[in-house]
Amino acid sequence: TLVAKMHQELQVKVPLRDVFHYPTVEQLAQSIAGMERQAYTFIPAAGEREYYPASSAQKRLYMLSHVQGGETSYNMPGVMKVEGPLDRHRLEDAFRKLIARHETLRTGFEMVDGEVVQRIYEDVEFVLEHVRAAAGEADAHIGRFVRPFDPAQAPLLRAGLIELEPERHILMYDMHHLISDGVSTGIIVQELAQLYEGEELPPLRIQYKDYAVWQQQEAQSERYQRRESYWLEALAGELPVLDLPIAYPRPPVRSFEGALLDFAVEPAVAASLHRLAADTGSTMYMVLMAAYTVLLSKYSGQEDLIVGTPVAGRLSAELEPLIGMFVGTLAIRNYPRKDRTFYEYLLEVKERTLQAFEHQDYPFEELVEKLKVKRDASRNPLFDTMFIVRNMETQEAKLDELSFTPYGQEHTTAKFDLTLSMSAEEGEIRGSFEYCTKLFGKSVIERLTSDFLTILSEIGTNPALTLGEISVSGNAKPSADVLDSIDFVF
Repeated sequence: TLVAKMHQELQVKVPLRDVFHYPTVEQLAQSIAGMERQAYTFIPAAGEREYYPASSAQKRLYMLSHVQGGETSYNMPGVMKVEGPLDRHRLEDAFRKLIARHETLRTGFEMVDGEVVQRIYEDVEFVLEHVRAAAGEADAHIGRFVRPFDPAQAPLLRAGLIELEPERHILMYDMHHLISDGVSTGIIVQELAQLYEGEELPPLRIQYKDYAVWQQQEAQSERYQRRESYWLEALAGELPVLDLPIAYPRPPVRSFEGALLDFAVEPAVAASLHRLAADTGSTMYMVLMAAYTVLLSKYSGQEDLIVGTPVAGRLSAELEPLIGMFVGTLAIRNYPRKDRTFYEYLLEVKERTLQAFEHQDYPFEELVEKLKVKRDASRNPLFDTMFIVRNMETQEAKLDELSFTPYGQEHTTAKFDLTLSMSAEEGEIRGSFEYCTKLFGKSVIERLTSDFLTILSEIGTNPALTLGEISVSGNAKPSADVLDSIDFVF
């Protein structure tokens, strides 16, 4: 985000790694002063068409959402508590204004000549669902609210209101991932609050369709070819398949049934990890990614691992206010070899992370095609585990008389075998493992979590330990007798 803003405002293309090499404002300013000016190119508005190309991410999501069992796996539901004198009709009107403002909320998807395309409608029908219920009945209503979308039928957004008391409501909304992402969710909550208050929002210069057309044109550029070359080299040779020996027999077709296990890092350990990040010029993302790959290596016995990670994908400053599916996926490959100290390994992870993020604007979907990855209905292509640091999504809003805050809800889907999500705010480090319940029992994930916390404690205390010296409960890939002793519960 910083690099994109500097390019737009200062007309210089600052390499991402320079932000790390020159970590103060003064150093970065001196570096920029010596750079050659490079004009910022605005994304042009696309001409009027009957329909528009889908972006690379949308094409893949369209196909995935048609996989059996995945009908609601790419829904993006949200639930918020609303405290205060809410005017239901004003809220419905705010939703309609939001839909009028963002074309993605008036977009449907269909196949034309074998290609996924997006069709934008001038008007769509929207009604805010409403029900009165007792507090004890709310969860049942929330559970029924999430249901499949027909991608061709806009809007791919629905919203509902549960009235518990005159000044206590639960706001439910659900969108298809085809039209939204995590950053978009924050935009929706903020703009909905502003529109409810009667604010006039500044007009949007471009819309998502303009980005999709531009992305298609970019695929012919020399810059695009350089990005492609980087990824094909990074993922050359035989690709590792994560072999976690803690799973049930893998179903022939991937299951989306999931559960969540939350945990927190002790404050003293969190403080030591922040110091380690500072000492190595790393981010907390890099420290935690390094620790996670060590954990995976301990459990799998592998020293060549690919972990997926999402990126916001808004590499142009003018994309920031748009609702849409921008988030990209990076397949980051690391080599947690036993003879490396954690300090050395972290510096390697830092370098590979910077390289991956510098080349992030190459579509993951294209990479899968180029690598000719063998399709396996029981797995995701390239990786089966995801690592996420949540640091961009603000989903709270405070109005003069109303407050919107997230409402905790049960988690039921898992897009990957295992996903580790972390957040590091105000010195606290928290995390959660999202796991496929067809593969893992809760006791296994509890053990995995305990071992991850042990690794964080050990590297925070002594980053000079070699990866081979870092201990977990099994101390290595668990043997068959260890597996026999674990209580698996279906």
